Amino acid sequence: MTGSLTVVGLGPGNPDQMTPEALAAISAAEDFFGYFPYIDRLNLRANQRRHASDNREELVRAKTALEMAAKGGKVCVVSGGDPGVFAMAAAVCEAIDEGPVEWREIELSVVPGVTAMLAVAAKAGAPLGHDFCAISLSNNLKPWDIIEKRLIAAAQAGFVMAFYNPISKARPRQLGEAFDILRAHLPGTVPVIFGRAAGRPDEAIRIVPLAEAQGDMADMATCVIVGTAETRIIERDGNRPIVYSPRYFKGNA
Repeated sequence: MTGSLTVVGLGPGNPDQMTPEALAAISAAEDFFGYFPYIDRLNLRANQRRHASDNREELVRAKTALEMAAKGGKVCVVSGGDPGVFAMAAAVCEAIDEGPVEWREIELSVVPGVTAMLAVAAKAGAPLGHDFCAISLSNNLKPWDIIEKRLIAAAQAGFVMAFYNPISKARPRQLGEAFDILRAHLPGTVPVIFGRAAGRPDEAIRIVPLAEAQGDMADMATCVIVGTAETRIIERDGNRPIVYSPRYFKGNA
């Protein structure tokens, strides 16, 4: 008997930003797997079961969820933001790829959500209005020298960059080092947006020039967006500036 597994994106934390599709998938599931804070966002019925675990147990979580689905369960794996952006959808696919053949018969669906960089960008204006990329600064699953190469390549190519996993207690220096790398390739006037808990009650949006950006301006609840030489700031009296990247390109290729 084979059940189903749905990977659901809960959005950045504001209940209003959870999609109707995500709400329907949650209503239909029986067992829920996810990181403790994400599981805590759910308003489950008495007949729905929680299986919360630590943030670094993604692959174990995925395998356990697949085992339950393979036995006929209606299983839901939840992620903050979008499950396909540095989150659980890839972990589930990896587990299926490396797991027993019967896992490939499970009915699998992925429900998208509003990811952090979109929530932060919306609060700032339109910094992702032109070409952009997303980079995780965590070196838990890839070496730091690869991250450095990607930062340089993105800066030289003129991409706006969104940084996920910018800093943690175990990785206190990477974000500051990333800014140092970018300062060698971008003007110091390039705007940097620190978006913490976008859309939630403790939201904090801060905009500083790259020349003044420091690693301790962020924590793990922060998504950082770094503009380009083309990105513009509209100053407004009494209101937060608007940051946007024009849809056209005027610089030299």
